[in-house]
Amino acid sequence: MMQAQLHCLCLLILYLTTGYSQQGKFSGPLEPKTFSIFEGQEASQVIFQFKASPPAVTFKLTGETDGIFQIQPDGLLYHNRALDRETRAVHKLQVSALDAQGTIVEGPVPITIEVKDINDNRPTFLQKKYEGSVRQNSRPGKPFMYVNATDLDDPATPNGQLIYEIVIQLPKINNIMYFQINNKTGAISLTLEGSRALDPSKNVNYNLVVSVKDMGGQNENSFSDTTSVDIMVKENIWKAPELVEIVENSTEPHPIKITQVQWNEPGAQYFLVDKEKLPRFPFSIDQEGGIYVTQPLDREEKDSYVFYAVAKDEVGQVLSFPLEIRVKVKDINDNPPTCPSALTVFEVQENEKIGSNIGTFIAHDDDEENTANSVLVYRIVDQIPTFPKEGLFLVQTYSGVFQLAEQSLKKRDTPQYNLTVEVADKDFKTLCHVQIHVIDINDQIPIFEKSDYGNLTLAEDTVVGSTILTIQATDADEPFTGSSKILYRIIQGDSDRRLGVDTDPQTNAGYVIIKKPLDFETTAIHDIVFQAENPEPLVFGVNYNANSSAKFRLIVTDVNEVPKFSEHVYQAKVSEDVAIGTKVGNVTARDPENLDISYSLRDNGRGWLKIDPVMGEISTVARLDREAESVYRVQVVATEIGGSSLSSIASFHLTLLDVNDNPPRLAKDNSGLFLCHPLQTTGSVIFEATDDDQQSFRGPQFEFSLGSEILQKNWQVSKINGTHAKLSTRHTNFEERVYNVPIHISDGGRPPLIGIVSLPVTFCKCVEGSCFRPAGHQPGMPTVGMAVGILLTTLLVIGIILAVVFIRIKKNEGKDNVGSAQASEAQPLKN
Repeated sequence: MMQAQLHCLCLLILYLTTGYSQQGKFSGPLEPKTFSIFEGQEASQVIFQFKASPPAVTFKLTGETDGIFQIQPDGLLYHNRALDRETRAVHKLQVSALDAQGTIVEGPVPITIEVKDINDNRPTFLQKKYEGSVRQNSRPGKPFMYVNATDLDDPATPNGQLIYEIVIQLPKINNIMYFQINNKTGAISLTLEGSRALDPSKNVNYNLVVSVKDMGGQNENSFSDTTSVDIMVKENIWKAPELVEIVENSTEPHPIKITQVQWNEPGAQYFLVDKEKLPRFPFSIDQEGGIYVTQPLDREEKDSYVFYAVAKDEVGQVLSFPLEIRVKVKDINDNPPTCPSALTVFEVQENEKIGSNIGTFIAHDDDEENTANSVLVYRIVDQIPTFPKEGLFLVQTYSGVFQLAEQSLKKRDTPQYNLTVEVADKDFKTLCHVQIHVIDINDQIPIFEKSDYGNLTLAEDTVVGSTILTIQATDADEPFTGSSKILYRIIQGDSDRRLGVDTDPQTNAGYVIIKKPLDFETTAIHDIVFQAENPEPLVFGVNYNANSSAKFRLIVTDVNEVPKFSEHVYQAKVSEDVAIGTKVGNVTARDPENLDISYSLRDNGRGWLKIDPVMGEISTVARLDREAESVYRVQVVATEIGGSSLSSIASFHLTLLDVNDNPPRLAKDNSGLFLCHPLQTTGSVIFEATDDDQQSFRGPQFEFSLGSEILQKNWQVSKINGTHAKLSTRHTNFEERVYNVPIHISDGGRPPLIGIVSLPVTFCKCVEGSCFRPAGHQPGMPTVGMAVGILLTTLLVIGIILAVVFIRIKKNEGKDNVGSAQASEAQPLKN
């Protein structure tokens, strides 16, 4: 009895210290409840005490007790040994209340016991050793194998959350990890470095030590396990295939498989990319990596193709670099030779030696070069005419070089030969046409029709371009060829090249033309010798002789010519402030007849210059002024003294260089400057200066100041820029009138000049921002009194005129009445 009481006391103490329920109470009525209990707790742990209502006197426990859960008659529910979540995570119990006879008077009610997990299980790899393989150059991050571990603890709690880690990689080159693991899934893949560096020729096997930890790897009390992973590196099979050769114009059924690509792992999707963006792409790929040509190819249309094969994963990501696919189209002999043109023409001179090359005949074949399909063979199959014999020509079998075979040709025998040439490859033959022209050789020299063309007298002023003589030579060579065309050359008597000879292309006549003016004073008589030549060289052994030359005498007569200036335009520069009488230039002229010259000026409008009539020296006779005319232009007249008094004219341009001789002045009328009176605050006006002298590239740089120190009480002037300044008031106490403010403006020249100007500033009442000036007496305008007097006088004159007119009208009316009365008395009344 004593032991039972002690046991109840212990349970009560445990109940008071450890008992808990879903509702957070330790006792209560009999009703459904759920309790959460950590596994591994010691035995005799109180869970809850149910309260019974009469007639219930005791309790009964049933369900999944597993011999662990018990209930006392007073309703105290407890477990007598530690719980194990891994054995049973939830216990379903029922509690009933019984009366004294053992009859259920309340319940049964369901009681749920949830066993809460504690970290009492180590993670364990499913295998102590794993084996896998990976292809070199595999995509980094793409898993190629997995390791797996299990933990009996609740995966919904940190106790069952596992973290994977690679702790050792052997070998580890340059301390670089080639492999990586997904710490949650255990998926092993290559790092970027591993994708680039793995090479089975260098190292085919790698070993990894992989660990797994529970508690998310974040707790120092977490459990762990390790496993070994052996990885074999396999050769990458994602490689570009060798060059593919396809015979053109294939008659086999298409598509035809031509090569194969394969990704390292199954499941890849394959695509082709046309690098050249062809309008017609004749290739395809299937999902096993087989590449096909889809139609016959034509080498003459395109002899090679380059495109790419691409492998993608199931979501469309590219697995690796594209592979270049190269296709060469193999030639077949499907093109006959073609002639270079409808007719090929060669020329051969009539004196050519046997074996001389006439020309090279080159036919074409569209088949592949440097193969048997494009090797051509040449053969002459016909010659027209056959005179003087057949076989006059031969052609080299493979080079197509034509040669003279039998004898030298004569143009007079046959000027032209027509040949038929057979051009053949190994399967085809083509006939081409060649024409050979026999060309006359230059074995005849030009011969003048006469050797002396006599004398010709011309005035020295004969117009340039005039034809003065026609000469004629003939050539017996073939007409209109380089052998018979004649060129005339003056070889003697015209060292100044004043004459030239033009050839008529039809008649070979030579027209002697004046190319440069004749000059009696230089040469009065020209003994001309002409040479007639061909543009084509003479054949060996034939030379020009006396028959190819002719002579002619040209006599030049004197003509009185105008003097000639040494220059058309003379130019000089001088400062505008030079003293009167300064020499500024010199002109010279020469008379062809050596007569004396007299100089004079023309168009000397300003009268600034004079010229020495004998020496031609030009000097000033008046003060120069650049501002009036910066370049002074006159004409110089040279007149011969005696003879016909002929004259000629040249120009003289005198550029005047500026000196600082003009003081600054106001740029415009400033009478409109005003300030509104009375001033509310100090005011200012802006004015501009200018200078008639030449300005530097920087423009004017004027300096401004007041004309008197006394003015500084009322005014101040300040520079705005090189040309503008501002005049400002120093106070507001000004009268309503016009102030003329003297301003000094310095131009900064060397030496500087100062201009003193008067700047009018009007102080006036303003209306809407404008100066209001009431009308006052203006000069020439009548005063008010005068205006009234003028008005009264005008009215008086008008009154007098009206009175005179009225009196005269009355007088005329009286005369008319008398006349009327007299008329009525003279004539009797009629009844």
